[in-house]
Amino acid sequence: MKFAASVALGLVATTQAHYTFPRFVQSNGAVSPDWTAIRTTENKYSHGPIQDVNSQAMTCYEESPGRGAPQTVNVAAGSTFTFDVDTSIGHPGPLQFYLAKVPAGQTAATFNGKGAVWFKIYQDGPTGLGTSNLKWPSDGKKTVSVTIPKCVENGEYLLRVEHIALHSAASVGGVQIYLSCAQINVTGGTGTINTNGALVSFPGAYKPTDPGILFQLYWPVPTQYINPGPKVVTC
Repeated sequence: MKFAASVALGLVATTQAHYTFPRFVQSNGAVSPDWTAIRTTENKYSHGPIQDVNSQAMTCYEESPGRGAPQTVNVAAGSTFTFDVDTSIGHPGPLQFYLAKVPAGQTAATFNGKGAVWFKIYQDGPTGLGTSNLKWPSDGKKTVSVTIPKCVENGEYLLRVEHIALHSAASVGGVQIYLSCAQINVTGGTGTINTNGALVSFPGAYKPTDPGILFQLYWPVPTQYINPGPKVVTC
């Protein structure tokens, strides 16, 4: 009975540690309603992760692929976009952000995000490598933010937030990926960004055996972490 109770409690705790990114912080500081400018994700109720990096869900994890969010929000280049987390980031691992420019003739609401269109604008890594006190900047965060590069072109984009949970990533298929895509319209950009050689597709950007996906978090104590995907594009 005690063992069964412990297992049940463990399952509840694991579920509670899962999370989504359903909202954003508006220009007036208020938090938006769920899924207004962010595409509804398949895990909106379960909060569960993607564990197969080759899944088509790696694009935007949409509940209904092909159906965009009802709104696209204006964002000034050089400003910050903030996702509100439900409930908080409950697992250790890196936070990454990508942008994909909407092709001519489409909108952020109709673009499916497929193909080599994504470039990375942010990634973080841990402190305490080589010690038993490994910490990640996103641990426990209830909001996560990224600066939209000043050098991007004006126009509509998909903004993809991704958190890679590594607590069970020591075997292939153990990684847990949580993500959402916001629909944004960028204004005030200089258009000087160079994304040559930096564009990737989802799925396709990661392999199950990439060192940032297949990772032993606990023992032996890790001495380095290599973020998966391309380098961050800079202005």
